[in-house]
Amino acid sequence: MDQAPYELDEVRRDVVLTAIRQVCAYKKWSLLAIHVRSTHVHVVLVAAGDPEPEMNAFKSYASRRLNETGVDIPGRKRWARHGSTCWLWNRENVHDAIHYVVHEQGAPMALYEAPEIE
Repeated sequence: MDQAPYELDEVRRDVVLTAIRQVCAYKKWSLLAIHVRSTHVHVVLVAAGDPEPEMNAFKSYASRRLNETGVDIPGRKRWARHGSTCWLWNRENVHDAIHYVVHEQGAPMALYEAPEIE
């Protein structure tokens, strides 16, 4: 590592939360839950296809917003090259994932939960 580990303080968490909500709205992805923690981010969404493009879009949009706000300098390394992705095959999987993201991550930080889905 050529830079110190990256931590998201309250300001950075709010920026990342907003950026991910914006990219989901722009791309017309259904954001079900997001929890931005100090060292990582959990997202549950509905989108077509492989999850890698969505994850890369989240990282890009969030980095751009962090740079624009001036809280970080361009070139700051923030994200791992990859990330953990899971396919949610049925309604129960989706509800379990939302519950995990919203309620099982410790004290709430920057958090969003969509209105209940049918």
